[in-house]
Amino acid sequence: MPKALDPRMFVRAAMPEIQEEVITQHTFEDYGLSEQILRNVKAKGYVTPTPIQDQALEAALSGRDVLGLADTGTGKTAVFALAVIKKIIENPNDTALVVAPTRELAVQIRDEIRSLSGGLQIYASLFIGGSDIRRQLDELRRRPNVYIGTPGRLRDLYNRRALNLNNTRTVVLDEVDRMLDMGFIHEITELLSFLPENHQTLLFSATIDQKVEGIAFQFMNNPEKISVKTNAGSLNVDQNIIRASGKQGKYAVLNDLLSKETFRKVLIFGRTKYGVEEIAITLQKSGFNADSIHGDKRQNQRETVLRKFKENQIHILCATDVAARGIDVKDITHVINFDQPATYEDYIHRIGRTGRAGKSGTALTFVD
Repeated sequence: MPKALDPRMFVRAAMPEIQEEVITQHTFEDYGLSEQILRNVKAKGYVTPTPIQDQALEAALSGRDVLGLADTGTGKTAVFALAVIKKIIENPNDTALVVAPTRELAVQIRDEIRSLSGGLQIYASLFIGGSDIRRQLDELRRRPNVYIGTPGRLRDLYNRRALNLNNTRTVVLDEVDRMLDMGFIHEITELLSFLPENHQTLLFSATIDQKVEGIAFQFMNNPEKISVKTNAGSLNVDQNIIRASGKQGKYAVLNDLLSKETFRKVLIFGRTKYGVEEIAITLQKSGFNADSIHGDKRQNQRETVLRKFKENQIHILCATDVAARGIDVKDITHVINFDQPATYEDYIHRIGRTGRAGKSGTALTFVD
């Protein structure tokens, strides 16, 4: 079991008032996007570019390599999605490859690209573990314009000679730091070695360390480095601890908390797949509308549970850290750490699921 973090790290009052007003320099009309793309952008509800979009779109759309540092939920997906879509419109025979650390994030990226490319006859397909590979082989025969997937499955498909990267002129590596933390460095470097020499690389990460820099220096050509790291999300989150002794003590407190009217949409983190499933079942037996996502569930089950959580059909979602990567659900009121995270970075990632888009949230962590 990892050494517990200092509980004082989990206590901080929300301080949204100290956030600075962000003034953007561009509008979406400034980037030479087609009228159909602009209509799709407007339909998504995007009015003005976010800071990462404001600073990175020009370089990405012009074909330059971009090394972007940005927190989760800051709008970086639209940066590379618009770059991919624009390039395919201009070069219909080219394809793009988007690599993400988890299935949930890959699904989210697929949905974003599909919505921003509506009416443009651009086909984006998903290639992830936990799903029927035979169906994915059929998808490849349809010759999609955009391949979106997790490193292991993409490499598997390439080694089967089903994934053809000969015309892949754009590659996106999203949340590279997470992929490297999860041990995907070999799959990433191997995938990138299969690409044509002349291609654009868009690399996004929350942190830059030697491993990330190694990927960047090896596979990028004079990238434009853009950093929009604010941790603004955690400033909107009121953070505190809950002292409880043992598992039964935690459940007693948890039942009391979840019975309160203010706990409208709650994300509960556990350390293990077994533990997360146990939390969900225990809450269900207590009459709560809860479910879980973790690595032992099939991909279609995970997608169904996540959709129900987004649509408020369930109000409590229990998840492991890995399964929660890429979760982007509006209006989560509370994050509860039933088990403490292994690292402070994991803690920041967890609590970043609430207090998004300028709204306030609450994070509570159980300690003995």
